[in-house]
Amino acid sequence: MKSNEQRKVSKLATAVAAALIPMSGVIYSQTAFAQEAADSGVEKIEVTATRRAGSLQEVPINISAVTNDLMEQQDIEEIEDIARWVPGLTISDQGGRDSSPIIVRGLNTNSSGGGSNGTVATYVGEVPLFVNLRLFDIDRVEVLIGPQGTLYGAGTLGGAIRYIPKKVDLDFVSGSINGDLYKTAESGSMGGEAGFVFNAPIIEGELGFRAAFNYSDDPGFIDYNYLVRESGTSLPDPDFSDPEAVAANLYSQEDGNTFEQTAAKLQLRWAPTDWFDSTLGYTYQKDDIGASADTHYQSLSSENPLSSLVGEYDNASRFLDPMERETELLSLEMSVDLGFAELVSSTGKSKTTRDLSGDVTDLLIRLSYGYEEFPAFSGVTQSYSEEENLTQELRLVSTDDGPLSWIVGGYYNKNDYRRDYRELTEGFDEFAINTWGATGPLRPDSIEYISYGIDAVKEMAIFGELSYEVTDKLDITVGMRQYKYEVETESDTDLPLYQTVFNGRDPDSIVFEPNTAEGDDNGNLLKFNASYQFTDDLMGYVTVSEGFRIGGVNTVAACPDNVDEIENQLICARADEIMYEADTTTNYEVGVKASWLKNKLTTNLAVFNVDWDDPQVAGITENGAVGITTNAGGANAKGVELSVRASLTDELTMYSAYSYATTEMTSDAYGIFGSTGDVVYDGDRLPGAPEHQISVGLNYATELWSRALDLSYGLTAQSDSYSTLGLKNFGEVVPGYALSNLSAKLSDDDWDVTFYINNLFDKYAFTNPSRNWGDILDPEMNRTDLQRGYSHYVLTPRTIGLKFEYRFGM
Repeated sequence: MKSNEQRKVSKLATAVAAALIPMSGVIYSQTAFAQEAADSGVEKIEVTATRRAGSLQEVPINISAVTNDLMEQQDIEEIEDIARWVPGLTISDQGGRDSSPIIVRGLNTNSSGGGSNGTVATYVGEVPLFVNLRLFDIDRVEVLIGPQGTLYGAGTLGGAIRYIPKKVDLDFVSGSINGDLYKTAESGSMGGEAGFVFNAPIIEGELGFRAAFNYSDDPGFIDYNYLVRESGTSLPDPDFSDPEAVAANLYSQEDGNTFEQTAAKLQLRWAPTDWFDSTLGYTYQKDDIGASADTHYQSLSSENPLSSLVGEYDNASRFLDPMERETELLSLEMSVDLGFAELVSSTGKSKTTRDLSGDVTDLLIRLSYGYEEFPAFSGVTQSYSEEENLTQELRLVSTDDGPLSWIVGGYYNKNDYRRDYRELTEGFDEFAINTWGATGPLRPDSIEYISYGIDAVKEMAIFGELSYEVTDKLDITVGMRQYKYEVETESDTDLPLYQTVFNGRDPDSIVFEPNTAEGDDNGNLLKFNASYQFTDDLMGYVTVSEGFRIGGVNTVAACPDNVDEIENQLICARADEIMYEADTTTNYEVGVKASWLKNKLTTNLAVFNVDWDDPQVAGITENGAVGITTNAGGANAKGVELSVRASLTDELTMYSAYSYATTEMTSDAYGIFGSTGDVVYDGDRLPGAPEHQISVGLNYATELWSRALDLSYGLTAQSDSYSTLGLKNFGEVVPGYALSNLSAKLSDDDWDVTFYINNLFDKYAFTNPSRNWGDILDPEMNRTDLQRGYSHYVLTPRTIGLKFEYRFGM
């Protein structure tokens, strides 16, 4: 048993270790270790991103691992927070409702405000799951920078992110209770979070379970002051100088962007022998979101009467846009030691549903179909989607000690996605009959537009890697993945209100003529890696790796042959707008990992060049301006990533990370923004990511009242970014910004209390525009003085909070 003095030394070592960032961007754990750590260097971190366990310092690839203890130190709760500390990773926070695009090394073509068709795959353990999970009861998050196609398959054009949950302990009962109470500036009430973890063996050493629960309630900080009382009856744009007119037609919702989350994790682990280990896991997360976290401040035309009324944290939408999102994941991971190799099986089945609505008034007005002539016109959307995913991977990992090692495996994935989307324009049918003399009946459900889509994607692959220790210093690895995928889609659209009011169709009719399409593709991905250990403290590596993303079919009905002769409202895809191809990346990288002064100073440097072929680009159809995916010719990203950590004194440690990436198109691209949109040219900069990112952290470890005290400061900054490809299609430059965080943590053996301030100086900055400023400035658009379709996502204001955790074990 440790003495009190030994405990104090252990706590101090723990605090120092927590502040350190490893040579490849990894931030180290606070796990207690002996006093000799101060002399021999920081604790080694084991990672499994290469499909075999190994020390992160010895893995010759660019990988970062953010541990659970560092998450607590820097108040990291979401993947957006982690991105600020990993060089080469960019995630612009768009609030809880809208997906935040994950970008590695600037590889992105989507305009700001979009989060689909990403270039990074995310995993929970061994199972792919494309959802932003709450970071609780997590051992670490591993971030692989650069294409990872051979071992991870589709979606890893830029890299892969793995959430590694804490394992079930089969020997000891343990648990914790935690809570958080905080206040965000601009918010009218307090926010809070509470949770627990409980781990217990059922049969000691053989069978055990682990349960974790977390509930959070964020009150929001964006005010919605111009919400329509009754759609189709209330005037969405009354005389804003007349308080009575405003009150009669509109109402306000303070702190509309509320965020309530319930999350749970259950694990049952069975390891009856020393050669078999299995874990059955269940993950659940439900998000109830009140509205988007964007503002119309400085985002409205000067002709709009609201432009002088909305404040920094005001949203002028006519409707709240709530969303309910629910995710479930059932997984089974098994490993069998065969002596010569380890057999690993990973099975996952997940389901995610989304139910949301929003304001679509501006989108319909800008189509110039006459909606703007109806004074009480407003439009709201109803959208529902359901995604199911089944994954099975089986692999053999050699365990021999000889110079030759290998990995071989097979992979299967089936993804089914269904969606239903509707736009409602209440009162417009009656207006059309009374004003324009339309002869059809009224439309009770007010469905102006409806669409559905069913996508089925199957991916199959075999993969392998072969490593050979040529000498004691030189290792070479080659890898290959052979893949095949199949895509089937069914979709259609209808314009029920138009067909009923103007063409006399039945008032409750919805007519679909399903448009079906299918496609398939196959290919090979290659990898080469060579590493050389110059000295015990200096290692260099060279990597050439490939990644790919599945192609598909846009779920928009095909245009008729005489589309150019039709003058009525029409939404369809031309022949060259229906399909889009798979895109691939090839990464060329040179890296150096080094430690100096007996591990008091460590550095990691990576220089890269990534060629991107046939990049998938978010575009729109020529008819109806419906969003689709298309392909451009090519793009390129090149740059450098640097991480440094230093033990400045026995009490003070510093960690820093810097990345620079310059990106550009390598060919011209036509038709991305519609037939009349801007052309993207060779050399145009890619959107969504800054060229420069830097983070600096300081940690001072001391004692207070015979207990460990950690004082931490973090600074993260980034340069400006583009909102669209080459600033075309009304793109804008999003200015860079810097954020500071401060925390003080007082710890004992079984409890700790942390006081923290996030966004210390209450920095106000836009992170992304929601659409583009052409939505208010396009001269061909009607009622430009009333447009509200353009807004900006904004940083969360200063947040001050107090956390506690109590731990127990036996």
